[in-house]
Amino acid sequence: MPQADPMRRLHICFPVLLWILSIPSTHELQVAQTQVLLQTRMYLEYPASLQSWGSYNGDLCNLSSSAHVSIKCQDNSVSELKIRGGKTAKSDEFKGFAIPNQTLSTNFSIDSFITALTRLTSLRVLSLVSLGIWGHLPDKIHRLSLLEVLDLSSNFLFGSIPPKISTMVQLNTLKIDDNYFNDSMPDWFDSLSNLNVLSLKTNTLRGSFPSSLCKIKNLTDISLSRNELSGKLPDLSALTGLRVLNLRENRLGSKLPLMPAGVVTVLLSNNSFSGEIPKQFSELGRLQHLDLSANHLSGIPPSFLFSLPSISYLNLGSNVLSGSLPDKLSCSSKLGFVDISSNKLIGELPSCLANTSNRRVVKYDGNCLTLDSQDQQPGSYCEESNTERKKSMARKITLAGAILIGLVLVLGISVLGVFFCRKCLRRRAAKHHLLPKNAQDNSTTGFSSQFLANARFISQAVKLGAQATSICRPISVEELREATRDFDLSAFISEGSLGKLYKGKLENGSYVAIRSLVLSEKCSIQNLKARLDSFSKLQHPNLVSLLGYCIDNSEQDDSTTYKLHLVYEYVLNGSYRAYLSEFSLEKPLKWSDRLAILIGVAKAVHFLHTGVIPGCFNNRLKTDNILLDEHRFPKLSDYGMSILGEEIERFEAKRQDSKSCDQQIILPNCSCSQRQADKGKRFFLNEKASFGSQDGRRKIVDPIVLTSSSQESLSIAIAITTKCISPELSSRPSFEDVLWNLQYAAQVQATADADQNSESTSESQDYRRDKSWDSIGSHPSPTKQIIKPQNHRRIHK
Repeated sequence: MPQADPMRRLHICFPVLLWILSIPSTHELQVAQTQVLLQTRMYLEYPASLQSWGSYNGDLCNLSSSAHVSIKCQDNSVSELKIRGGKTAKSDEFKGFAIPNQTLSTNFSIDSFITALTRLTSLRVLSLVSLGIWGHLPDKIHRLSLLEVLDLSSNFLFGSIPPKISTMVQLNTLKIDDNYFNDSMPDWFDSLSNLNVLSLKTNTLRGSFPSSLCKIKNLTDISLSRNELSGKLPDLSALTGLRVLNLRENRLGSKLPLMPAGVVTVLLSNNSFSGEIPKQFSELGRLQHLDLSANHLSGIPPSFLFSLPSISYLNLGSNVLSGSLPDKLSCSSKLGFVDISSNKLIGELPSCLANTSNRRVVKYDGNCLTLDSQDQQPGSYCEESNTERKKSMARKITLAGAILIGLVLVLGISVLGVFFCRKCLRRRAAKHHLLPKNAQDNSTTGFSSQFLANARFISQAVKLGAQATSICRPISVEELREATRDFDLSAFISEGSLGKLYKGKLENGSYVAIRSLVLSEKCSIQNLKARLDSFSKLQHPNLVSLLGYCIDNSEQDDSTTYKLHLVYEYVLNGSYRAYLSEFSLEKPLKWSDRLAILIGVAKAVHFLHTGVIPGCFNNRLKTDNILLDEHRFPKLSDYGMSILGEEIERFEAKRQDSKSCDQQIILPNCSCSQRQADKGKRFFLNEKASFGSQDGRRKIVDPIVLTSSSQESLSIAIAITTKCISPELSSRPSFEDVLWNLQYAAQVQATADADQNSESTSESQDYRRDKSWDSIGSHPSPTKQIIKPQNHRRIHK
């Protein structure tokens, strides 16, 4: 025992010594970051929102966030800086120089200010709003190469937008609204492939709409209103992710462009668009808000605009629309505001617009409608326009008829020419026998075998493309009975809070999962079909796809209920819960695999929250509802039931255990042993201090996780988990933060795994090198004799 004391003291002192040696670098890093923040306060001339910084002696990263200031830190570096000031008033007096009480003073140097900010090298979010910042935005802003969000709205920036911003490839949000940029609109946005939101509203940018935006598939929001853009808009239908297009109050002209099918809001008022509204607008099933007012649009207002399934706001006012609306015009039940005023419409007002008992606001003054109203124009005001429209239509019909007759004549002459040529060729072939017999094709179709082979290849490619496209369709109850052998017990999988689940095999040989629910007829079938249509559009790689549905009211004993069958893709490897340590019949998932699954689920939930409008919440996050395919790729099931209405929610609430809310926390399930995770979030919060010690982690964390994770990666996941289940709502992170932290934890773990593999490879090479000494002979040099046993001790140790 006395001999062990020195060794024990050495084991205690050595970690302490390492900790003391590590203090200076960490302290220097914190001081450098703090110094930049205090310089920022100085450059911004000590705004009231940063007053607390002057009297605070602790780490600024620990300051609580407010509506005006937010600082977030990662690894002793500032990762997010948001400051909102009070200089919101805009001035017509601004000519590029400081204005007292509106901008920062004449002593302010934006070049020095941006230079200081670039020392925050880990910055990912920068928002400086309404702070009176003025001057030319310098190119050196691109040194913040990790920025994902840049918001400099409501300041006094002017000149051109720095071209070097095009190199900030991590940007997903660029907002520079309410400034004084007055140069040409840049057209280098296609280099920002991750861009989701571009907002340059209320500047005086000139030129045409940047066509480079059409190459960014991730764009969801384009807001360029209140500028001086002119010219023609390109075809926008390729922007499949676009949800908001705001180009109001510009000088754009020509015809309206084609729109992406998923767009939700289109604002094109106060421009110079002309011509008729494209028929392609009838395909915009998600369009909710359409404003085409104050343009030069002509023709009869298309009836389909009023009956689009999601339309709630429709403004066609102040155009030159003419003609009459159909008497039996159909209006969407969601349509709450219609403006067709200040056009040249005639005839009666359709009943769905005249009847305001459904609280629909309709503006129709300034037309020539036959109404008992003093707000209508005399008939002569609209007569000229309608007469001209009829003449134009007659000219178009005449021209179309002439073109059709010409095409028929050309086609007839071509057919006769081909006939005589073939006849002539046959005679020449019969007479001269030009083709040898072995060169003739034996095909009975008249086409060469090479052509037929190519045709088969094309057909197969088309078939594969059709299979890759997920299409939701109504399925008959007879087809489902055949797929499940009349819902036989052998096809039964389970029964839960959302009804019974069966496995079936369709006629084409594909396997499906069928969820069967019994619903009340209080929810109309027509309404349910509309909701199912919305539900089927939730398409994401990490969501189990809805392939079809069946509404069956044929064999219910209770006439007040009916069955709803939801047909999903069948996911082969079952639930994620089955691969956790205490449930796995096979090899349990290690930490890196669990992180990959968590990231996939987070992406799916983030899509459900933000990728559709309105957002889809209450998505039943449980390890049982995370399914793994043959490649262990995660897919979330039983999501989005809130879309199908309150009936589903009541059905679920009636059958769900009240304690299940604590079991829906999937983050603890992935790191803790299942027995501990099942105790709920309160247990996790009470025991979070135990994660700081090795013994505490052994007690709580899953052994597989402990042996396959790095301490840093696991700590990141535990930290974000603790924030997610915080009792205070204001302390909980956004889903973007959760996803970012999970990806960061995965990156840290991947680096640790790579280092470990590299170390193992190095040790293996050392061992092989040592073995080579044995083969040299019986007279090695003295140096080799010394090195050899040392290496062997290190390897075997």
